[in-house]
Amino acid sequence: MTESILTISIAGLLAGLIFSMPIAGPISILITTNALKGRSGYCNFVTIGASFGTFTYVFFAAYGLTKLYPFYKPAIPYLLSLGSLFLLFIGYRLFRTKLDIEHIGDKNPRSDKIRNKGEGGFYAGFIINFLNPTLLIGWLTSTFFVISFVSSLGFNTGNLDIVINQSVKEISSIESSVSENIENLSTNSLGIIKTPEIVKSKNGPARFPKYFHLLISVLYAFFVTAGSIIWFYVLTFLLTRFRKKFNLRILTVFIKSLSIIICCFGIYFGYLAVRMLLN
Repeated sequence: MTESILTISIAGLLAGLIFSMPIAGPISILITTNALKGRSGYCNFVTIGASFGTFTYVFFAAYGLTKLYPFYKPAIPYLLSLGSLFLLFIGYRLFRTKLDIEHIGDKNPRSDKIRNKGEGGFYAGFIINFLNPTLLIGWLTSTFFVISFVSSLGFNTGNLDIVINQSVKEISSIESSVSENIENLSTNSLGIIKTPEIVKSKNGPARFPKYFHLLISVLYAFFVTAGSIIWFYVLTFLLTRFRKKFNLRILTVFIKSLSIIICCFGIYFGYLAVRMLLN
């Protein structure tokens, strides 16, 4: 039991760190662009806000609540529509902002006003993650591969590998273009869900208390979220600390490019929403 808890905790922490590193999702881009402007407070609030969505989706994936997916599926087009509009708004705001690296740390009313708006980052991170249904499939996919890999090495995962394998099969059995599109949109870029055989732990089957699955699911979700938070805090620190070493023109072009990518996410979310509603 102790071995399972330790295994799941370490696996979750490493998964949170590794899968948060690619700058391929709206949250990563939002943090990167604002960190390059020196808005570390805003970035930290974004990270905290996004962590609530991350924890929720990872817990759903680990605990096997994918049985609720058929009830959740009808709401996906509407969530994507709202997420599309919000991402377009965020992208537009980022594109319009101007950099002033030389004076960004000065004590003046304008910079104080910007810092005081840092709390808006919490709502931005929270809304972006909760209006992003791709995270459910994305974290289910990544959790499936992580736990399967850990189990194949002979570590005791407290039968979490069996539950997750069953969840993947249940999602895969649902005939829907939603599943296909969500897999393609996965921020973890792990491709289409597959269900290879789980390699059984060398320790063999073990009996656990009834509450144990809930406990390790919460622990896994917690440590994945913790790993994600650690990475984004480190990323924010590095970018804000060394932003003045970048050429202003190149930095401006880079930020505007990332802003356009966020808008592209918004457009694609909107396209999927319309397609699902028409189907």
